[in-house]
Amino acid sequence: MTFCRTLTRLLLSGGLAFASAAHAASIIVHDARNREVTVADFARTVSIGGAITEILYALGLESRLVGVDTTSLYPAAALHDKPNVGYMRQISAEGVLGLNPTLILAIQGSGPRETLDILETAKVPLVLVPETFSEDGLIEKIKLVGHAMGVDARAECLSAAVAADLAQLRALRAKVTKSVRVMFVMSLQNGRAMVAGHKTAADEIIQLAGATNAVDDYDGYKIISDEAVVAAKPDVVLSIERGKDSLQADAVYAHPGFALTPVAANKSFITMDGLYLLGFGPRTAAAARDLSVKLYPALAEGGAFTSALSTANCRQ
Repeated sequence: MTFCRTLTRLLLSGGLAFASAAHAASIIVHDARNREVTVADFARTVSIGGAITEILYALGLESRLVGVDTTSLYPAAALHDKPNVGYMRQISAEGVLGLNPTLILAIQGSGPRETLDILETAKVPLVLVPETFSEDGLIEKIKLVGHAMGVDARAECLSAAVAADLAQLRALRAKVTKSVRVMFVMSLQNGRAMVAGHKTAADEIIQLAGATNAVDDYDGYKIISDEAVVAAKPDVVLSIERGKDSLQADAVYAHPGFALTPVAANKSFITMDGLYLLGFGPRTAAAARDLSVKLYPALAEGGAFTSALSTANCRQ
């Protein structure tokens, strides 16, 4: 009842009105729901999704941000300076609406559904940003976010820089002569590995790095048996840093399944920052390059990877 009363006050308050004389010309955004969303005011934006927040900062729009979610870990100032609306899949409608947003940008997969329904009822423009794990999907994500914020020229600048980095990555990937089989392991749950199949960020980053996903018979994440681990014959286990919950190399090498694969024999375990590796934001090409060099050390001899992002000024 308290939530309902609070929400009613928010819905009736002028703070949720999104028309603004400062942004009289409305913008139409075609989002992940195949809907046309009208954006009339982006002065008070809530960002739900680490990649979206990273793009907004790269475009110099942090002053318009009034709230972010817990996956918005880069740059560090985002989570430090901005109000936190919770984890992207467990967003509180009251927490979002309490910030009086004029626009909500949420990565596809945000939720729960009930929260999105309440936000729709509140009449605040909600743009669901498509999450397609591919080079083209990354470029389109940047352009859509920029368009929703009324800065198409800046978005073109950032897209061009990211495209240049991806082209540099393709040239590096072309030097790989023998593909390494990589298994991305999210966790070991009760001794069983939860691993990434196709249509995941992990699958795409492995391919961008010039390697092969050792799991090729299903989509998404799945807990697999020890026998399936052995049958997949991974050369390397890849995982992400998750603080105290991070997967440890010794646990992988001692695992009954991995102990019978080249992973244990060669002590081949790689862990990287989660948002950097799997976020599919502007730094994705650099993350894939770093992974590629870890998988194929000889590639590092070809010279430094100079990111176009380091020289491009897309903030004005």
